[in-house]
Amino acid sequence: MENKTYNTMGSEVLEGFTCKPKKLDPDKPIMFFKTQIFICDGERCSKAQKDDDLAGRLRGILKELQLHKGKNRIKISRTNCFGACRFRQVAVAFENTKANGNLENNNIWLKNIHKFDDIKWKELFLDLSTDKPLDELSYEQVPMSGLDE
Repeated sequence: MENKTYNTMGSEVLEGFTCKPKKLDPDKPIMFFKTQIFICDGERCSKAQKDDDLAGRLRGILKELQLHKGKNRIKISRTNCFGACRFRQVAVAFENTKANGNLENNNIWLKNIHKFDDIKWKELFLDLSTDKPLDELSYEQVPMSGLDE
């Protein structure tokens, strides 16, 4: 008897993969998330990491906190260079404004995340699961210039 594996969207997964669906449905919407965090995995930022699989470790913490599913789901994605290397390692947290009812693009750029331990990540994830404006969170942020400068 064949063992079938299913991804979090409920689709049967191709053998050898953890999430790639066996049958692609091009009209199926992406999975809901409240917040998406992009972790810079570019050359300079990845050298600052203590962990070879930071994204995997963070996904494990989200599962522990039950924030990997449901209305407060946080999605972790790796990305390449943001061009903010002097603040390494950086991450950008975006709120899903369509889902949470905010009309603003609510995001923050976090710096020095390579210094975060599991306790700091848990604190951030719990803060992100609330509807508190991200600018009011107390984390080191990458300074941004204004349009009028």
